Amino acid sequence: MTASDQQHFPPPAAPTDPPAFPPAAREPATREPAPAGEPVDPHLLQQLADAHGVGTSFQGWDGLPHAVAEDTLIKVLASLGVQANTNQLIEEALAEAELAPWRRMLPPAVVIQQGEPAQVPVHVRDGATARLSITLEGGAGSRDAAQQDFWMQPRDVDGVATGRATFALPQDLPLGWHTLHAESEGATASATLVVVPARLSTAAPLEERRGWGLATQLYSVRSKRSWGIGDFSDLADLAALSGTRGADYVLVNPLHAAEPVPPVQPSPYSPSTRRFFNPLYIRIEAIPEVAYLKPRKRAVVEKLHDEVAGLNREANRLDRDAVYAAKLQALELLYHARRPPARQAAFDEFCRISGQGLDDFALWSAIREDLPAGDPFWSDPDCALGSPQTEALRERLADRIGFHRWLQWICDEQLESAQQAALRSGMRLGVVHDLAVGVDHSSADAWTLHNVLASGTSVGAPPDMYNQQGQDWGQPPWHPARLAEAGYIPFRNMLATVLRHAGGVRVDHILGLFRLWWIPAGNAPGDGAYVKYDHEALIGILALEAQRAGAVVIGEDLGTFEPWVRDYLAARGILGTSILWFEYDGDSPLAPERYRTQALASVNTHDLPPTAGYLAGDHVALRSGLGLLERSEAEERAEHNASLEKMFALLRERGYLPEDASGGAAGKEERTIEALHLLLAQAPSVLLGVALVDAVGERRVQNQPGTTEALYPNWQVPLAGPDGRSVLLDDLSANPRFNSLLAAVEGALHG
Repeated sequence: MTASDQQHFPPPAAPTDPPAFPPAAREPATREPAPAGEPVDPHLLQQLADAHGVGTSFQGWDGLPHAVAEDTLIKVLASLGVQANTNQLIEEALAEAELAPWRRMLPPAVVIQQGEPAQVPVHVRDGATARLSITLEGGAGSRDAAQQDFWMQPRDVDGVATGRATFALPQDLPLGWHTLHAESEGATASATLVVVPARLSTAAPLEERRGWGLATQLYSVRSKRSWGIGDFSDLADLAALSGTRGADYVLVNPLHAAEPVPPVQPSPYSPSTRRFFNPLYIRIEAIPEVAYLKPRKRAVVEKLHDEVAGLNREANRLDRDAVYAAKLQALELLYHARRPPARQAAFDEFCRISGQGLDDFALWSAIREDLPAGDPFWSDPDCALGSPQTEALRERLADRIGFHRWLQWICDEQLESAQQAALRSGMRLGVVHDLAVGVDHSSADAWTLHNVLASGTSVGAPPDMYNQQGQDWGQPPWHPARLAEAGYIPFRNMLATVLRHAGGVRVDHILGLFRLWWIPAGNAPGDGAYVKYDHEALIGILALEAQRAGAVVIGEDLGTFEPWVRDYLAARGILGTSILWFEYDGDSPLAPERYRTQALASVNTHDLPPTAGYLAGDHVALRSGLGLLERSEAEERAEHNASLEKMFALLRERGYLPEDASGGAAGKEERTIEALHLLLAQAPSVLLGVALVDAVGERRVQNQPGTTEALYPNWQVPLAGPDGRSVLLDDLSANPRFNSLLAAVEGALHG
């Protein structure tokens, strides 16, 4: 997609925040499970689990069905606010689940595809007349819905005979966020109506001309101008550098905000919020107010930079805490610098369109500066958001709140600059962001959005071939019913912010929009259950916000999933993910021409070693040393070498890997990496990904799943070359390996 193509889509409407998140109708508050009595009837328990979208069994990576333990089902249901400890409680919950829709006049939210027929039920007193109308987004008019001649047996709801009137919605409603209004005998109700595209069209230009781009962990990519961590200006430079070589995008790690002060969480996939960005990535010198600092304060900023600039050459481990501490001191000086009227007006407008969500995140940040994650304040109901205590803090901490609002404005400005630099370099997409699965339990979102998150459980993954004990990511999941009750506004706001200055978004574990593996507190990672989500609503809203932003969506659809999911995503215009090492046809590597068209294809992923390390089997030795293998290292290595040989055979068969390759081990490794990319370029996939680590010969993995920081420095590995020395952005233009790989890929796709 070209820069001009993006102008065909209106920008996202200003995100708004609901005044409150009411609990689902008649849904009991989440509480500790009642004491167990007699054994529960497994058939009744299964019915209740089915009614609430909780899977009672699942197919494991071994291809076999696995039953979920009854105790796990009871705990998962409790996290949904449903008590199931006794047969009586189960029977009551089943009756309530059946009656719940009849208790409300309108559904909590309605998501429909544009142009498709859709009906909405309205529950009123039996025999009463009803009316349903639609107010279009932004007050752009109103429409009436036509009542259908359908009859349904009335139900007794708390002693009131209640009927259901069915209304057909107009099929020519525009895309957007509208509001349903129901009225009957003086009673009224309203609900969110979202009209979404049947198919996201933003990837269509890629079908005419395929594209490729770089994938990188931004924090690891430094320049001589960095403060020891890759930043937004480095992103702009990397985009410009690769764009002039034919790249269409730069895919980065999640840039979500972490803690407001050091120490900060290294993992970008365990943020404090998914809506706002990490000020760690701010380039201090790119803030206009730097130019107006008085000499003494300017000298302070320069001294702070000098104290951490030496970290740019540190090749073993990044030091986020030292960098962030230095940057925060500089940012404090700049925040208090006087802003010209035009800059102040821009800041005020940013705060206005960001709404209450920014205010609440800034409040959390201001409080969190002084109170650690484990402080009782965060779990005290009397200190919840909106309580008198927190509102008093909002007034007392006004200046600190303003500082954290300002930080987000600076992030927004610098991300906009990076995207514009990418498009000016010739990229069709520009910056492609990464959306993490969730947030940490002690995060800003966990506090500000607690009413739409499930408590007492974490998100993770069941056992698979790479993590045979399963994974617990330590993140609270969306509560399906409460998210719908909130009109999906928190989900919409998150997407709108991430897509504001982006040409695309990679959705990590997009299968989580269909179902998530919930692990009750105290359970082992493998002892969980899948909980279903309304994927029609979530995928539809994702498509709507991406369509408005002119952005491509890439779903990371790896792992255990139901076969129909990939077909569904493709039908909705969402690209999948194909990793060379994972694509097999029986016991042989999949021929490139059989890859999916609607996909981003790449050789590796950040959870695998760079290709140089993978070819050497570094991951086998690492996992063995960390005790993560279920069998001997020799057995694991033998299987790995056998799979490599199958890939080499395919490369030789296609003429990409000569039998008589010479030039030493280093030269052979480099040629093999290029050969793998040339093979992948023969796939019909509309996007090809080139990992920056592969382009410079890095061997170390960024993340070793199943480990803690004490075992491996996950997400803290700087970009380095095969000699172990740091590779800076300034070095890339003259790096033969970098230039050779990028030229080979560009030639294979467009030569």
